[in-house]
Amino acid sequence: MKQTQPLWLLVPVLNTLQQVFLKQSAETVSGVSYHWLDHLLMSPWFMAAIAAEIACFGIWMTVLSEVDLSAAFPLSAVSYVLIMAIAWLAYGEPVLWTQIIGSVLILAGAWLVTGSTQGDSTGQLGELSKD
Repeated sequence: MKQTQPLWLLVPVLNTLQQVFLKQSAETVSGVSYHWLDHLLMSPWFMAAIAAEIACFGIWMTVLSEVDLSAAFPLSAVSYVLIMAIAWLAYGEPVLWTQIIGSVLILAGAWLVTGSTQGDSTGQLGELSKD
């Protein structure tokens, strides 16, 4: 897993960028009533969103080929926290204390779940069987 760890960290970053690019492209076509699809497809923000998604997909496939799904997938939850932070910083969207507490819980949960699947034997209750 050490080889893919830097790539692994790009997944939530690229997911967050994709959402920011989609937000920007949506704002560029918000007032367009006719031919909105033409305007959307010509938007550089929309093209950037597609590029971010394609890059993220390629990296995600590489990560999944080398890391257990149960270890890799929790990292995608980090995107929720990053998107909330970007929305606050870039768009001035309000952030409530409940959202901050929820974000801390998401990060802690992702860390706990990911750490527990990496063979850390401390605090291990035992392996669940499929039977």
